[in-house]
Amino acid sequence: MKKIIFAFVFMALIMPVFAQNTPRDGGLYCLNVPVERIFPTKDGYIIMYRSSTIIDTIGLPNDWFSFSGGKAEMVQLADAGDWPSMTVFYRDGEFSHVKLYVHRAKSHHTWGSLPTGTDVSRYFQDQETLNFRF
Repeated sequence: MKKIIFAFVFMALIMPVFAQNTPRDGGLYCLNVPVERIFPTKDGYIIMYRSSTIIDTIGLPNDWFSFSGGKAEMVQLADAGDWPSMTVFYRDGEFSHVKLYVHRAKSHHTWGSLPTGTDVSRYFQDQETLNFRF
């Protein structure tokens, strides 16, 4: 009986040492910002978000929302009282993916439309990473 108690005490003292060496999050870091406006375009979505002191704008290409691209996901909010937001994920300091939480009703004032012929190509120049400023 004493051997069993000694084994449990020994395991309880040694186990935390091994638990600290394994990273649990894999270096995953996220930033969440409120979204002011969302503009759907033929190339993707233009997102106006609130950064630290200003309203900034980025583009999320349509390819990122496909299963093969996998860099973006759009989640429709269940409650109409929730404000849209965007969460940007970084893994080991590099952009990993983005989640866009939006109102399911396109009539909500956060959804917008751009005038026909507006040049939005500058928002979709870099298809590999997100130029996110916070």
